[in-house]
Amino acid sequence: MPLPGQLNPSPRLLLGPGPSDAHPRVLTAMATPLLGHLDPQFLEIMTETQEMLRQVFQTKNALTIPMSATGMAGMETCFVNLVEPGDKVVLCAAGYFGTRMVDVAGRCGAALTVMNGPWGEPFEMDAIRDTLKKVRPKVLGIVHAETSTGCLQSVAELGKLCHEFDTLLITDTVTSLGCVPVKLDEWQIDAAFSCSQKGLSCPPGLSPVSVSERGQAALKARKGKVQSWYLDLTSIQSYWGGERAYHHTAPITMIYAIREGLRLVLEEGLEARFARHVRNHLAIKAGLTALGLKYIAKEGHQLPQLNAVKIPDGVDDAAGRKRLLTEFGIEIGGGLGDFKGKAWRIGLMGHNSRPNCVFQVLAALEQVLRGSGVKVDPGSGIAAAEKVYAG
Repeated sequence: MPLPGQLNPSPRLLLGPGPSDAHPRVLTAMATPLLGHLDPQFLEIMTETQEMLRQVFQTKNALTIPMSATGMAGMETCFVNLVEPGDKVVLCAAGYFGTRMVDVAGRCGAALTVMNGPWGEPFEMDAIRDTLKKVRPKVLGIVHAETSTGCLQSVAELGKLCHEFDTLLITDTVTSLGCVPVKLDEWQIDAAFSCSQKGLSCPPGLSPVSVSERGQAALKARKGKVQSWYLDLTSIQSYWGGERAYHHTAPITMIYAIREGLRLVLEEGLEARFARHVRNHLAIKAGLTALGLKYIAKEGHQLPQLNAVKIPDGVDDAAGRKRLLTEFGIEIGGGLGDFKGKAWRIGLMGHNSRPNCVFQVLAALEQVLRGSGVKVDPGSGIAAAEKVYAG
């Protein structure tokens, strides 16, 4: 086999469900020379990263750390630490990642009660209350931002509800952190997990996790060991806590990356960042609607950062996305599960929530739709987005 050439991939604009483009400052931070994972300078960087992560999660939870793995490891971390065999667990599944939660919790030996809902619609509080009252579970798991449908689930009152039934609340914030409000303390969320490659504008590789005092008490009260050695928070918190005891070799460069990503979030300000995502969402929504595309998620529950739309009749999913990629250098996502082959998912997350990204993808989509025989007024998507920005 001949020696491969130096890496030189074609430029891409990553407007799918993740990863998004990393911010240039994050990429620069990743070029910083390595330190040892127990070097006093790196330990200080860890402390700084934890504190900024608490601010972005809007929590004071001591156990707030970026797990050394991608977002799915965050989901597994929360469940393997808080669920033991036989524990009653209620899970809300109205999308691909809610369904995946069912699989993960099932592997922990949980006694599952699954609330299945229509994909693209949120769960109603009364229905959740009735299920909690009936089951009295140890854990309720729910997705805050369902990446497969673009649906935003309100969780602001769920923590309070869970307290009524002595239930722990685990929340998937993979697609929400850094894009829309996530208020762990105010919402009384007991465990949350996210990722580095979406709203935080970093490469994939870390999964921020935060556990409340109630969650930590449940962890300490376990009857047996956590089934995963690598994801066992009782051990990992010794490395990220005051002891700084060796657990594993941390991904130094990724910690540099998320530290800079968090700095960017806090420099901009949480409220300003959330407003930016909403503004660009409204612009692309106007443009997509002008092109004849309809959203999957119910009105009033559409994610600003992930626009999931139905593919028009007669348009081939894979062919359309391939043309976007090869001719325009733009990546968007296809549908998952119930929407496989039926939906496109367009992400405007973190660094990629910008007007130039909105205009680029709308102009390219117009060409793809027209090339597939869809009647589209020339420039209608761009004009509709411009009107939003002007207003």
